Amino acid sequence: MTHAHARTSTATTAVPDTLWFTRCPVPTATGIAADQQWLTAEFAPDGIAVRSLQDADRDVDRRTHYTHALPGLFREGGNVPALWARSRGEETRLVGLTWIEERQTILVAPGSGIRGAAALRGLRIAAPRHRVAIDFWRAMALRGFEGALASAGLGLDDAILVDVPAEGHTGQWAAELAALQRGDVDAVYVKGALSVEAARRIGAEVALELDELPDRRHRVNNGTPRPITVHRRLLDDHPDLVDRFLAVLLRAADWAADRPDDVARILGAETGAGAEGVAGAYRTGTHRTLHPDLSEDRLALLAQQSAALHAHGFLTEPVDVRDWADPAPLHRARLLHPTPPASSRPAL
Repeated sequence: MTHAHARTSTATTAVPDTLWFTRCPVPTATGIAADQQWLTAEFAPDGIAVRSLQDADRDVDRRTHYTHALPGLFREGGNVPALWARSRGEETRLVGLTWIEERQTILVAPGSGIRGAAALRGLRIAAPRHRVAIDFWRAMALRGFEGALASAGLGLDDAILVDVPAEGHTGQWAAELAALQRGDVDAVYVKGALSVEAARRIGAEVALELDELPDRRHRVNNGTPRPITVHRRLLDDHPDLVDRFLAVLLRAADWAADRPDDVARILGAETGAGAEGVAGAYRTGTHRTLHPDLSEDRLALLAQQSAALHAHGFLTEPVDVRDWADPAPLHRARLLHPTPPASSRPAL
């Protein structure tokens, strides 16, 4: 990595003494780079500290993971909070998108015999409610069921939404799975490594694997596609810092592409799940899918998500995804860290 741009920005504003990053507990190039200490190493010669929002002291507002109100913050995480922040007027820019399958499933009670998307017609489906500024859990459930039903030519109106308050429950999907156990609902949407373990504990059965639906439009949700965003102020004032940060992420994605075992270990630490949960949630080859881009295909899928979230009331204003996106930083980052051809990489 080059340091030729160190403290040589033409901007008149002072170079920040700290860059922040935040990511969701899912597969991300940011998580890989943090594990390898590459972000720290990249900016240390400039006297710039790189800190994780998740590990910050109490005097730092961790809610900025959702609001993105911290100007020096890079965020690689779910698209619901990212779109919500942009919809509320936060001056962020979209600088990358990934698409990583993360085992999205519709679960039903053991012995119910419910199988396939068409079988969801008329069922009571769980719609969790969390008392948070942006209820991305509810958004995920609605979008998950919406995609599942759409694959069978149905809509949410063909099922019965049952509100499931999350108060009094701890852990991901706990409220929904408890409602399934009680018989209050017939089906719940879950995703990720911890959901694999939670479902197994209660003996829930899989009615539908959304990852197996052939049309990717039916799999669009909070993590598909997953955005990388940065505050416009940092990008405008210090584009060289943004370019270099993204170049480190490209390096991390290249590194991960040849190291499935290392990625599985890092995913275990990032998600808090055991080896069985990680193996059950992430398909073989996930370690090769961490490279961001701003392809028209991914932008179109994110636009689909934005429109759906606005229709469901999660966004006060629609987000023009293509206007939000800035491909220049990623283009410059690729010049700093060209991706080697597959033939030059070590064999798996």
